[in-house]
Amino acid sequence: MDRLKLKAVLGNHRHVQAVKSGELRSELFDLDFIEYTPTNTAFKPMVREQAFDVCEMAIVTYLMAKAHGKPLVLLPATMLGRFQHSYALYDPARGSLGPSDLEGKRVGIRSFTTTTGAWIRGILANDYGVNLDKIRWITFEDPHVAEYVDTTERAPKDKKILPMLLDGELDAVLGETSDNPRLKSLFPDPAAEAARWYARRGVVPVNHLVVVTEKLAKSRPDVVASLYDLLKRNKEQMGPAAEPDLVPFGIEANRKPLELIVHYAFQQSLIPRRYAIEELFDETTRGLN
Repeated sequence: MDRLKLKAVLGNHRHVQAVKSGELRSELFDLDFIEYTPTNTAFKPMVREQAFDVCEMAIVTYLMAKAHGKPLVLLPATMLGRFQHSYALYDPARGSLGPSDLEGKRVGIRSFTTTTGAWIRGILANDYGVNLDKIRWITFEDPHVAEYVDTTERAPKDKKILPMLLDGELDAVLGETSDNPRLKSLFPDPAAEAARWYARRGVVPVNHLVVVTEKLAKSRPDVVASLYDLLKRNKEQMGPAAEPDLVPFGIEANRKPLELIVHYAFQQSLIPRRYAIEELFDETTRGLN
């Protein structure tokens, strides 16, 4: 069979550097990498136009794309996982604020459908008893999936999220970090909170995995399996995974985080039902470990 050339977008993560540099290659295909900075700007063209053969993608974007019948297939290859507690900020100059105090407040987020936002809202609702419907959500961008009807309040076009927080136009923001000494984490000790959360849940919150087009998956399942193998070999070159492993590979390693983010996404009406984990994959990718 002819050697394929695949258009690909992957972030500059340590565990994909050998693949991106060409040091690790497949006998079946070449990867033509296209750089998007930040990587999340590639998600919209991938969802809406299948602009690439292979693309890093936020898991909530993928779940919503699946709900709307987009021809994409998920690989259980995590590109980015992280604990989320440090990605929620407020300005203590305007009074102290904690996770349980957000009802009735104005909370800014880049888009209501971001994966970091979905994880943090899930934590707020399920671990702190926050009624998410009582928060006034202010957003700045459209969802990647065009069919999703966003009912949040849109910030004025000339406004940016952190300046709005500093100006007192927002009470808190999710999905952001800042070096500004004025701003503090909504969670009093985010590292300790994350450690307790992990001890309780046993889950690493996965943000980005990898998708391929359904066309590629159906026409060349051998290429998709080889791509996964290539990415996994690169990860294994990094040596033994830390505990907890922030970039799990394989269905079983990703099962608990995927089950939890599916639950959160359903709770937040981002998807119409809870998908079984096996439904998220196709005949080829369902067997990858």
